Amino acid sequence: MVNVERFIDEAVRKIQQAAGVEKVVMALSGGVDSSVCAALAARAIGDALIPIYVDTGLMRKGETERIRSLFADVGLLVVDASDEFFRALEGITDPEEKRKAIGEKFIRIFEREAKRTGATMLLQGTIYPDRIESEGGIKSHHNVGGMPLDIEFKGVIEPLADLYKDEVRDVAGGLGLPAEIQHRMPFPGPGLAVRVLGEVTREKIAIVREANAIVEECLVEKFHPWQCFAALIGLGTGVKGDVRLHGWIVAVRAVQSRDGMTADPLLLPYETLSQMATRITAEIPGVSRVVYDVTPKPPATIEYE
Repeated sequence: MVNVERFIDEAVRKIQQAAGVEKVVMALSGGVDSSVCAALAARAIGDALIPIYVDTGLMRKGETERIRSLFADVGLLVVDASDEFFRALEGITDPEEKRKAIGEKFIRIFEREAKRTGATMLLQGTIYPDRIESEGGIKSHHNVGGMPLDIEFKGVIEPLADLYKDEVRDVAGGLGLPAEIQHRMPFPGPGLAVRVLGEVTREKIAIVREANAIVEECLVEKFHPWQCFAALIGLGTGVKGDVRLHGWIVAVRAVQSRDGMTADPLLLPYETLSQMATRITAEIPGVSRVVYDVTPKPPATIEYE
């Protein structure tokens, strides 16, 4: 386990050394990793830090409004880049290509904002499992293997690169961050794009966004999963109102884990599974069936792509 006080002191010093007199842009998504990075960097370099939230159009329901409210007092810049991301994803079906397209788009947006604000350094919340999975060929995280090789920054600062998720949460507590942030469920950097198998479209994202919101409403407060979500995994035959429907299949995933490297499925009561299935198929037009994924990690990953 990490010595929290020592880590905070060392991380602040390393950020100061790496940044020097330069301005630094960072991706602030509102998750625990980026929030811890922002808190460390604020201590280290103060106003030289420029936090940016990129609205990719691939975020959870109400996410952008929540981030605006939560970080209203830290000079957060909000960039609406949804059109750019959907254009970048047109025609792409391969999961690795998706992640790389998203990773490159993020970098180009941060390069653009850096030029506009006079920043020359990039800070991001890469953690150790991101590196393991990217370097091990499991999947390219958008901020590691998905990053383009040609970037215009003088350097990239990653103060959490040697920490597991549970250690990052400990540091969040040591920094005095709100419990809402410290214990927030992980959310993938590529957003809902990796919860849509195949090509990403606005229609599919709208469906999986609503399904994801229902899953969180049904499970988070009652069962406290490490992570839970919905994914759009294909098309299947169904019946709605005595009419045959060739509709979407939604998979529900809920797991417990300590650090994200391994995970076990939650053994949910049938009543809860039935409630989710009923709500998803009734409230979201075009969804014909709901399935529950009981595969541990390994052999599965937590996310579908």
